[in-house]
This record gives sequence, structure tokens and C-alpha cells, in this order.
Amino acid sequence: MYERGPLELSVIILCYRSEDYAPKFVAEMTSALESLDVPYELVLVANYDRNASPPDRTPEIVRELSLHDSHITVVAKEKQGMMGWDMRSGLEAASGRTIAIIDGDGQMPPGDVVRVYCKLRSGPYDMVKTYREERRDGLVRILISKVFNSLLKFLFPKVRVRDANSKPKILTREALQKLRLSADDWFADAEIVIQVASLGLRTGEIPTVFYPNPGRPSFVRLHAILEFLANLVRYRYRMLKSRRRTSLASVGP
Repeated sequence: MYERGPLELSVIILCYRSEDYAPKFVAEMTSALESLDVPYELVLVANYDRNASPPDRTPEIVRELSLHDSHITVVAKEKQGMMGWDMRSGLEAASGRTIAIIDGDGQMPPGDVVRVYCKLRSGPYDMVKTYREERRDGLVRILISKVFNSLLKFLFPKVRVRDANSKPKILTREALQKLRLSADDWFADAEIVIQVASLGLRTGEIPTVFYPNPGRPSFVRLHAILEFLANLVRYRYRMLKSRRRTSLASVGP
């Protein structure tokens, strides 16, 4: 058994509206992580919409899990944003030397966290992520993903990853501290890969299988392509504006 000390691994699980599926996913994740034999924590992010109908029971369910497992930390705040805000809430609470992020809806296998962690430690990587080599979630989602990744690479040529939105993603704390994340919505995954590429950080990818959501329909719809495109253009404009400002400041009066 490992010696107690600073946490090696934090796993942020985004649990929004996962409700009764959360205990199953946490149990599978715990079983997978025990094979690593490293100090770890699970950060269960169960931020909620106060006006949701019916109310989201996830916060009370994951709080009950935390009473019986000292590895679990719960983040359950009234929502002030979407997925990106939830992700940043989890990152603020994570204390590990490496930090993994995964959706808790069962579409990504919990064992992938072990795989990306081992890949990260096997070579000189700052971030390792999966790409969805096989997708079982329907043609609409596949189409959205292909269009989005093509647009991303066109507007940000330094980005070389195959599948920006795939999780889990795992980063070293040193790499994470170099990022300046601000996205509140679904653009959060793209923001990570854009900033990692812009900083020249070393990235690895491994294949995975992406499963249908067992508990609910996807939150992503076809109109998301337009939303993603708008986000990409705005982000590209902000980056160019920031570089221009930095260049002018370096020249001086």
C-alpha cells in the first residue's frame, strides 16, 4: 500500500443531473483507481439550478456518498454558469499533483482515467487526453464533433489534437497553473486545448470508446455548431487582440 503524503491524483467528476447514476459511476471509478495504488481524491461537482423542475437530487446523493468515503470531496453550489463553470469549480477544489477531468454520465469509461494517468507518467507530457475512436452516441453528435474539430484546427493551426471535446483530460499541476481558463459553457474543453497548444505544452492522446448516455438525452443539439463557431471566432479575436496589445507594449512609446 502507498505511503500517505501529498495527493498524487485528483479526479474531477462532473455530475450535473446524474442523480441515481452517480453512485454507480463513483463505485466504478474507485475500483479503477485502486489499481493505481497512489493517493487520490474524487472531486464530485454537483452544482445545481435552483429553478430546475423537477429539482436535481444529485447534490444530496453525492453528499451522502462523501459521508462513507474519505476520498470524496463535494462541490455543490448554485449554478452561475454551464459546464465550463462547473469544471472550474472542480479545479479550484482539486489538490492533486495531477488533475483529471471526466464527465460522470457514463459515456466515458472510468478506467480511461487510469489509462491517461499512466500515459502522462510514461513520457514527457503536460496533458494527456482521449480521442473518441469509436462513437456509439448517434450521427448528429458525430457530425457536430467533426465540424467543430475542423473549424477549431482551421482557426487555431497550432492545435493538433484529434478530438478537442473528448475526456478524460489529465494535466500536471504545473501545466494547469499556466492556463487562464474563463469559459463558462461547452467551450471549456476547446479553451484548454487551445491554450495548451499556444503555450507549446506537450500533449498525448489515446483512443477510447464513447458510449450512449444511459440516463438522459444529450444536452448538445445541432444548433451547437453555430454556438461553437461563434465561440471559436470570439476566442480567436480575443487572442489576436491580446497579442497585438502585448506587441505594442514591448515596443514602447
